[in-house]
Amino acid sequence: MAIKYILIIVLSYLFSGDLLAQNYFSILGGRNAAMGFTGVASVDLWSANNNQAALAFYEPQGAAGFYYQNSFMIKELGLSAGAAAIPTKSGVFGFSINNFGYNNFNTKKIGLAYGKTLAKNFAVGVQLDYLNMFLADNYGNRSMFTFELGLLAKVTDEINIGAHVFNPIRVKLANYNEERLPLAMNLGMQWKASDNFMLSAEVESDILNRAVFKFGLEYMITDMIYARAGISNNPNIFTFGAGLHIANFRLDFSSSMHQILGYSPQFSLIYDMDK
Repeated sequence: MAIKYILIIVLSYLFSGDLLAQNYFSILGGRNAAMGFTGVASVDLWSANNNQAALAFYEPQGAAGFYYQNSFMIKELGLSAGAAAIPTKSGVFGFSINNFGYNNFNTKKIGLAYGKTLAKNFAVGVQLDYLNMFLADNYGNRSMFTFELGLLAKVTDEINIGAHVFNPIRVKLANYNEERLPLAMNLGMQWKASDNFMLSAEVESDILNRAVFKFGLEYMITDMIYARAGISNNPNIFTFGAGLHIANFRLDFSSSMHQILGYSPQFSLIYDMDK
């Protein structure tokens, strides 16, 4: 059964630029995954991937983290990622790297990000990306370069609005038929409704396909323990998870349920240096 899923999904990746775009840009972080894969309006380490503008509001003196997703409980479809953030007087720099797949088929993305405030409550971000796709049996490698842009506005102390575009230049994927990697756009809002309750909403689109709507919520049980849930459509995916914050460490666990393919557990660990 696992081989069947691998063949279906890998073939889909090979013949669909849209799915490749989703793979090269997907919302990372255990917290964000639990909240319906919303994250474009969140401020945390994974902003180095999700929306580089949000890095400008990230407060620790430095941070590093790791993320892993086991798609549909199939090890060959694992996604692993790492990120780091370093603040400077001129802005916050970020680094991210992720890898999807296994020895015979994998995609990689390496990004160098920068986020800066232009006003007290408004920031912009940019990231340069190196993309690589490898397929065994003499099919070889394909490498590409592209970039990402992000905006984040703190409308009030409780409401963030974020926007992000991946691959606006639609970099060429293959010479045959001028196939190009689609762009991906995200627009979202995060609302801290009370001291212990947060809501998020987001829409994702690549223009060519139906938009994906995503919703999430987070409830702070104690200063250390968080409960989360979310939902998205096209296809229907339900998410849930929990977070544990101990001193400078943030451990976030989550799981998503695809209506056909089943469960995909996620996990992330972040270390924040003292403010």
